[in-house]
Amino acid sequence: MSFFSKKNKITSPVSESEKQKNRNLLISVENMILTHEKREVVHSLSFEICEGDLLCIIGENGSGKSTLISALLGLLKPTSGKIKFNRLARNQIGVLPQRSTSEADSVATVREVVTVGCLSRSGKGPFLAKDSKQLALSAMDNLGITCLADRPYRELSGGQKQKVMLARALCAAEKMLILDEPTTGLDSAATEDVYSLISRLNREGLTVVMVTHDVPSALKYSTKILRLNKDSYVFLNTEEYKKLPEAARYPESETDPYII
Repeated sequence: MSFFSKKNKITSPVSESEKQKNRNLLISVENMILTHEKREVVHSLSFEICEGDLLCIIGENGSGKSTLISALLGLLKPTSGKIKFNRLARNQIGVLPQRSTSEADSVATVREVVTVGCLSRSGKGPFLAKDSKQLALSAMDNLGITCLADRPYRELSGGQKQKVMLARALCAAEKMLILDEPTTGLDSAATEDVYSLISRLNREGLTVVMVTHDVPSALKYSTKILRLNKDSYVFLNTEEYKKLPEAARYPESETDPYII
């Protein structure tokens, strides 16, 4: 765990439990620099993701959160530094991107939308194996949306649509789930529902990486925090992060979250 700025870097002592967890390392990032539109947006970043983590990435707009996700998914090559994968392939990662309107007018049923998530596992292009279809049913059942299976996706509420997209990502998430602002545009009840589902999936063994502007919820549900600034970063266990002066800025209210 570490704090970094251009002037200093502090690394906390590594406990025996941390040493054990490091044996289950999935991704390590070492001194990575990322450039977007010819501008350096992530500076000398180092952190790791281990099995069972729920890592929340927070920071102001323009601090490089979504750029970092693109690099983790192999969509953007680091300008310098390294991303190392250990016992993890990119096709074992399920992805829930920022909400879009791409399916808003789709006549596809919920079952069809969720089943698309099985394509990366099937290895058969558009021809889905029988077990892939069962995987989609299991994902819907896991998130409590089996009753919506035959409904057109476009007729659902915002919260229901996000559960459908989460189920689709879950179909591909053999080892890890990456979510980019999964509660944007949802009301408070739907937001809490989505966070609770993500937390449960993590407790059941799925490693989760989530970008969010909702810092109180990040502090409530995460095991690690990666705080990106425009020229520095903080990477700590959540309980350690809560001890920092900057963490005291964020109210603990769940109904009126402090959004950055």
